[in-house]
Amino acid sequence: MGVVTAVSRDEEYTFTKPVRSSITLLAGLGVEGDVHQGVTVKHRSRVAQDPTQPNLRQVHLMHAELFDELGEKGFAVAPGEIGENVTTRGVDLLGLPTGTLLHLGPQAVVEVTGLRNPCVQIEAFSKGLLKEVVGKGPDGELIRRAGIMSVVLVGGVVSPGDEIRVELPPLPHKPLEKV
Repeated sequence: MGVVTAVSRDEEYTFTKPVRSSITLLAGLGVEGDVHQGVTVKHRSRVAQDPTQPNLRQVHLMHAELFDELGEKGFAVAPGEIGENVTTRGVDLLGLPTGTLLHLGPQAVVEVTGLRNPCVQIEAFSKGLLKEVVGKGPDGELIRRAGIMSVVLVGGVVSPGDEIRVELPPLPHKPLEKV
């Protein structure tokens, strides 16, 4: 089991999201009061392509272990600063298959839809950071490490200290891809 270490949301399109004492997840919509809440896409680049696309990026989760690793390389990154809604510890988010259910606290459940595809705003936040969260594997494939995206299946309040329970989907597992 993992734990929620921080929660964040913002009503406006900004790169960072202020840390909150709790957030409320709304089934089928996302984080109550967050700019990315909705049934259809809210990320500006996605809206420009097709505003009727389903919103597979309702809740962004990031592992605090990445912040630890980045800190060792000289990057000071705190929860919410690179746009995530839920910061976790103790769950290998990037190793989860598509369709994994994450039970956040006593009520909320999100379904993992894929990997976050980080944009150049990360570079504006801290020069050199994009290269740390997007790299190339041994075969030249892109490796994205900037967290995962999900949709809300069951709403509820999520707070720091809440336990995270992982429920894997049936086999065969489908690896995460960018969404």
